[in-house]
Amino acid sequence: MGYERNAIARMHGYVPGKQPASATTIKLNTNENPYPPSAAVMQALHSVQAEVLRRYPEPMAEAFRAQAARVHGLRPEEIVAVNGGDELLRMAVTTFVEPGAPIGVLEPSYSLYPVLAEIHGSPVVRVDARDDFSPPDDFAARINAAGVSLALLVNPHAPAGKLLGAREIATIAKQLRCVLLVDEAYVDFVEPALCHDLLPLLREHDNVLFLRTLSKGYSLAGLRFGYGIGCESLIAPLLGKTRDSYNVDVVAQRLATAALVDRASAQLTWQRVRDERSRVRSALQGLGCKVPESHSNFLLAEVAGKRLTAEATHRELEARGVLVRYFAMPRLDQSLRITIGTPEQNDRLLALLRELWT
Repeated sequence: MGYERNAIARMHGYVPGKQPASATTIKLNTNENPYPPSAAVMQALHSVQAEVLRRYPEPMAEAFRAQAARVHGLRPEEIVAVNGGDELLRMAVTTFVEPGAPIGVLEPSYSLYPVLAEIHGSPVVRVDARDDFSPPDDFAARINAAGVSLALLVNPHAPAGKLLGAREIATIAKQLRCVLLVDEAYVDFVEPALCHDLLPLLREHDNVLFLRTLSKGYSLAGLRFGYGIGCESLIAPLLGKTRDSYNVDVVAQRLATAALVDRASAQLTWQRVRDERSRVRSALQGLGCKVPESHSNFLLAEVAGKRLTAEATHRELEARGVLVRYFAMPRLDQSLRITIGTPEQNDRLLALLRELWT
């Protein structure tokens, strides 16, 4: 006899990227930073004493929030620390969406969004992205017409890497009659020359909540640490009501704070990823792939017309020790999402693709 709710019994859970079976496998399927965390982070890890593990951690992650506020020119009251960006998504659903009320997403997008909606008993309003994976002009109007309580946009977009600027996000936020969560998991990899910064929108739009994570840019995916940024009226219920008690552990708090203090070290890895992103994109285009410009640490390569389909290429790469991501869904089933690795890892991938396709 099963005891789970009927809705849970019917649903399909989130499917994460496959973990490597061997230490020699090249893992380009889950968008991790290919470079290690900074020396300051590792020093913070080694300095953890037994006494701090015996006690509960600081419940509000005050030291981290103070450092994040300094980095972004904000107040700690505008920041909440979370156990990975995914916890902020869950908290936003719990906090801002009445059970059964709809949640809005751009399609395609991060596949966890509809899973969280289904767990909450909320229907999903899906608005198809344009050919370049940006929201259509009537995105906000359609979200409003459906009575959506929370709209989710990942920017830069996943899995394509499309970037929306401040003017576009501001227009959507102004038109929406609900909370807009802008998932900025990959924002660290945007070209600095663009001077991309959406946080000033907080002064004009009290319905915008930003998600940041240390998983990608700071090489801390294994730590599970993220944070939300918003006006105090949005952050207060997250911080004081729907956040799990002691939701970020003492080790995570110390390492995350050290990562932001030593942000300059992480920035060096961001540039290395950008350089490789440009090189790999050119090489894939040289192999006949359609590869849109990406502002993330991955590329979406359309492989239609090749000797092998995207699915078959994915399977053959895995057999040869290289993992990339394949999505068996409309608009993506002819493409591979490829995380940018080290130059050596990228060279191996490109050599195998030439072998498979020629």
